[in-house]
Amino acid sequence: MEILELYRTTGALLEGHFLLRSGRHSPKFLQSATLLQHPLCAEAVGQALAKLFEERVDFVIGPAMGGVLLSFVTAKALGARALFAEKDGQGGMRIREGLTIHPGERFLAVEDVVTTGGSVQQTIRVAERKGGRCVGVGAIVDRSAGRAEFGVPFRALLQLDFPTYTPESCPLCQRGVPLREV
Repeated sequence: MEILELYRTTGALLEGHFLLRSGRHSPKFLQSATLLQHPLCAEAVGQALAKLFEERVDFVIGPAMGGVLLSFVTAKALGARALFAEKDGQGGMRIREGLTIHPGERFLAVEDVVTTGGSVQQTIRVAERKGGRCVGVGAIVDRSAGRAEFGVPFRALLQLDFPTYTPESCPLCQRGVPLREV
């Protein structure tokens, strides 16, 4: 399966001038929700991610929102439970009541696109505080250029290095290309 082609054919690979959450600008953006809205594509991605990890896991967890569907389809492929972590309103993450983690349970953390890895790291920490043990991190796309570090194996279906710019050095700004927030 060609991941970038899935992004293209589903309209999830956007081109233009984008303001990223980091504050940087980029000429390309991956809108994974557009890809994952297609159940057959989502299931294929989950199966491919599951194949990257041989470890037995009790659950798969992802940060809301991007990791919710991805944790579900990956967990389905692994025969595990699917959980998610959400923002707690105080700058951290929490696991909603009713989503149980038992001490010693092994888990895989997943994310659609890893750039810095911050959301995944917060997700791992909150699951570990509940007694879980992270055995790996999976992503559809790794945009970190090898900089994301989790202390466990990190595997992605696709490595990409789209250019990003500070607003002051952005050639798209200099050419007057309209900026879109994503």
